[in-house]
Amino acid sequence: MVWAALSFLLAVLRETRFSKGMTMPNFELEQALLDMGHIRIAGVDEVGRGPLAGPVVAAAVILNPKHFPDGLNDSKKLTAKRRAALDAEIRDTAEFAVAEASVAEIDEINILRASHLAMMRAVEVLTPAPDFLLIDGNLIPQGLRIQSQAVVKGDARSVSIAAASILAKNWRDQVMVDLAQQHPGYGWETNAGYPSKQHKEALRNLGVTPHHRRSFKPVHNILYQE
Repeated sequence: MVWAALSFLLAVLRETRFSKGMTMPNFELEQALLDMGHIRIAGVDEVGRGPLAGPVVAAAVILNPKHFPDGLNDSKKLTAKRRAALDAEIRDTAEFAVAEASVAEIDEINILRASHLAMMRAVEVLTPAPDFLLIDGNLIPQGLRIQSQAVVKGDARSVSIAAASILAKNWRDQVMVDLAQQHPGYGWETNAGYPSKQHKEALRNLGVTPHHRRSFKPVHNILYQE
């Protein structure tokens, strides 16, 4: 067990040391955990902290160590076409769950806590439960009862986290495309609710919708302008 723990620590350090030169995530962190005796290792990531509208979405993915898609990467580094293809492959070969935290929850508890809430909801759906979580970022959601490791820039370092980022982004992008049909003019089908020029102009000209985050300054300022 001591050697297994050391293996995991060295893997983390090695990832950190070479992160600037890395071009693709790998299975090294997952393999170190398998060597420690863990069996169900889930990568967890969220998408949608920065937008002015729409939910925040998280995914949890347990890859099959013997068979997972080639080319997994940070979803932001992939084309929409490539993300769609990988999304289908992940769903065919892995265990996964996707969950949301709503705009109302974001406004009530803040975006960081809402992001963590979405992560916890995704993890809770996986059955049987994972026995270890690799979580993108530098914080572990409060209340998790599963052993976890926060991994800074995890979607560029761990294939499990990268897979989660792909599922979460594709899910959220589709949510925003659907909402764009109900609220045309904001450009959500292309900007996914982020504060693009078109979106900010539409906010001023068309007003605030029920799907806007009222706790975010650009929206708040429009609602309460004197």
